[in-house]
Amino acid sequence: MADTTGNTRDVGVPGGADSAPRKSSWRHIGPGIVVAATGVGAGDLVATLIAGSNFGYTLLWAAVIGCLVKISLAEACGRWHLATGRTLFDGWASIGPWTTWFFAIYAVIWGFVYGAAAMSSSALPLQALFPDVMGLEWWGIACGLVGLVFVWFNKYNVFEKVMTVLVGVMFVVTVYLAIRVTPNLGDAFAGLLPVIPDEKDSVLNTLGLIGGVGGTITLAAYGYWVNAKGWTDTGWMKVMRLDNRVAYATTGIFVVAMLFVGAELLHSAGIAIASGDKGLIQLGDVLEDQYGTATGKLFLIGFFATSFTSLIGVWHGVSLMFADFLARRRGEREARGDELASGRRERSWAFRAYLLWLTFPPIVLLFQDEPFRLIIIYGVLGAAFMPFLALTLMWLLNSSRTPREWRNGGLSNGMLTVAGLLFLVLCVKQVWDQPWSEFF
Repeated sequence: MADTTGNTRDVGVPGGADSAPRKSSWRHIGPGIVVAATGVGAGDLVATLIAGSNFGYTLLWAAVIGCLVKISLAEACGRWHLATGRTLFDGWASIGPWTTWFFAIYAVIWGFVYGAAAMSSSALPLQALFPDVMGLEWWGIACGLVGLVFVWFNKYNVFEKVMTVLVGVMFVVTVYLAIRVTPNLGDAFAGLLPVIPDEKDSVLNTLGLIGGVGGTITLAAYGYWVNAKGWTDTGWMKVMRLDNRVAYATTGIFVVAMLFVGAELLHSAGIAIASGDKGLIQLGDVLEDQYGTATGKLFLIGFFATSFTSLIGVWHGVSLMFADFLARRRGEREARGDELASGRRERSWAFRAYLLWLTFPPIVLLFQDEPFRLIIIYGVLGAAFMPFLALTLMWLLNSSRTPREWRNGGLSNGMLTVAGLLFLVLCVKQVWDQPWSEFF
């Protein structure tokens, strides 16, 4: 397909010493930890807990497949950035102006609603830990402001180190809980066999669990974090692929651990918890009753680490994407990965403007009911983003925009096709389930 942006040349990475292959090494790992921490939010943990509480270990296989699907998407994002030296938004813009409009509307509405959700989710465990200090809304504002100040004044390297520490907290807490509930390993291994529960809407619920494991727009941000790390050419391809596998192995451990907790602690005792973040507060109470105050408090600390990493991850990653979007709109003919590596994007006014958008306007939603129509639009746009990402990556990585050596092979095309179809089905279901009769 012709490039509609005025870029007529086939952009690749210049050869030379800088693009010589690096050995894949654990010491380089970083962006994968960031995308794992950001992608696994409180909502993912609740969804997995509820799957475990409703079906035991039956859907363990679905959680594992969800990780494999996301590996393929994140790898494709990272490969585009490294193989072309261009950012993902530059690739989207080359497909046509409709991608620009979709991203602009998505970023504005999604950021407004997500900002309130992230602040509220981070506030819940803090209020439970310190109930007499201040109300939920004020805890939420405090979390948003701390996230704003942290991302505003720190560049990627510091951001990555803090995210790594918080991931360590998440890892210790979730693995401890999984061991504490004494999982039935025989049943767990049986859960790796693909079986659909014999329940109403079980197929769609299973697809929802697969699609809900580990991130939405944060997958698109992965390529930006790869460049911000200083990886800007094909010499880093092996390192990026190892980093990406570590990301989703980490995500898989979080998800499987919480499914163990749901299966053993909730399913076996017939305990139901609410959907949404408040379900985790209920789980904290159950853990405190069963295993003592220390375990309950430890879980709340892990809950906070999970929510706050998602908050600062989005504050940083999506702000980078928005800054790239505006730079392209201002007339930069190519958005290059080395611009991200230099740190200039993180100091730009566009980056900081989106940070402010994520923090201050959403505070209004903390003190009132969320606007009904806005929430419906937010739900539809959120559901549409993942099929948009999967299908546009297939488009870009099978075209002359990508150097031939790094275009999709059969496995990549197969995984991206599965991902695109999966998220398209979930998108249609999300749109269908909206109360449109009350919208107008």
